[in-house]
Amino acid sequence: MTIQLRCRCGAVAGEMEAGRAYVRATCYCKDCRAFARFLGQPGVLDASGGTDIVAMAPAAVRFTAGSEHIACMSLSPKGLLRWYASCCGTPLANTARDPKMLYVGMVTACVDAAPQAVDAEFGTRGRVVLYAGSATAPVRGTPLAFVTGGVRIVAGLIGARLRRERTSPFFDGSGRPLREPDVISREQRAALEREAD
Repeated sequence: MTIQLRCRCGAVAGEMEAGRAYVRATCYCKDCRAFARFLGQPGVLDASGGTDIVAMAPAAVRFTAGSEHIACMSLSPKGLLRWYASCCGTPLANTARDPKMLYVGMVTACVDAAPQAVDAEFGTRGRVVLYAGSATAPVRGTPLAFVTGGVRIVAGLIGARLRRERTSPFFDGSGRPLREPDVISREQRAALEREAD
């Protein structure tokens, strides 16, 4: 099944193949909260400071409109690349800096589907929890689901490598990011982390 993607204002649109998802997880790390604060958009984080993400194969994601609005930032010179729609501040995804890492964490804030449809395709939100100890309110950890999710991600990475997949909507053919990341300063990051706590 194909799930539609759309930023809040509709300028960026795309789709992803639900069958290529590795796992759905809620991440409570400080970096994800800092990214949400950087964007300044309500509704990205849940009540405990978590970001809902679907980990999947990058080749299963396509943007069909508004690629000129796709922007990139990073919280440090070697940190994850965090992608968003510059037109309205909608978070899109997280990727490694190395395009050979066949992983993208799609932030469900850009999924254009009813919550019930998202649950039906990817499992319920909160079934896999990452960094529960960093949550801003008590969150129950999911150690068994965490391990199972990790195994699914590794299996997906191996499968994508065996299929010799090379495409990602976030990197060009030579492996350069679609956009040069805006690496924020240590001071900016510290301010975002203070806001996020």
